[in-house]
Amino acid sequence: MGSLPIIHEDDALIAVAKPAGIATANVPAGEESVFRLVTRMLAMRSGAGRGGEPFLGVVSRLDRPVSGVVVFAKTPAAAAHLARQFRDRSVQKTYVAIVEGRFPAPLDTWVEWVDGFERPRHGASRVVPSAGDAAAVEARLRARVLVRMGEVSLVDLRPATGRRHQLRAQLASRTCPIVGDRLYGARVPFSEGIALHARSLSIEHPGGICRLTLTADVPAAWRSRFAALLNHIPPPEEVDFRDAPRSPLRGRPPDARADGRQS
Repeated sequence: MGSLPIIHEDDALIAVAKPAGIATANVPAGEESVFRLVTRMLAMRSGAGRGGEPFLGVVSRLDRPVSGVVVFAKTPAAAAHLARQFRDRSVQKTYVAIVEGRFPAPLDTWVEWVDGFERPRHGASRVVPSAGDAAAVEARLRARVLVRMGEVSLVDLRPATGRRHQLRAQLASRTCPIVGDRLYGARVPFSEGIALHARSLSIEHPGGICRLTLTADVPAAWRSRFAALLNHIPPPEEVDFRDAPRSPLRGRPPDARADGRQS
């Protein structure tokens, strides 16, 4: 695999569009990951040799079959700042998914699911009654169905927690598994991982200068198969940086067009 699309980069962080089928990080020797691709790219750019790789902190992750925004910190201070935001649940995350079955709510109506959640070391996670298992953790999700078409629907997902396989398990437990997700009972195949895409992350910039929204468009494989559904995805929320104070990192606010488009 070659280079990855860069959504945004400055002195504190770099965000890229992760394709489905590759792990974010922590893979065996010889296996590719987004972390290794970005590390090599930064090392080549800086001219660092063996043993001189630049710092890169993993602060967000996506499952291997999921596509979308992944952000890395470029300094230890930025890594601590971003990790604290994820830990405190101040990061706003938006996903879109194409699911099978009948989503259990009317069109364009938000529902909130608060479930108990069991996370085994391997295999599928499991939704359980929140008061029924002392080992369960809480999983919170707001969701709405945007459009239905035949046997599939496009859904908008806003998780408040970040449990392993959370969105996949919560949807499957309501008989609407994500297209392509055979681990959670999907029947409809999908050629590019599963039909779950991390569309945007909204974070406080580690420099403390403003809030930054990072957006990745859905993969081409989605458009070739589900074009009619994708017309119903709402536009990303815009963040206005024109009045932001000057950055202590570069002397200017980050690029306002942090959405994967060329400025």
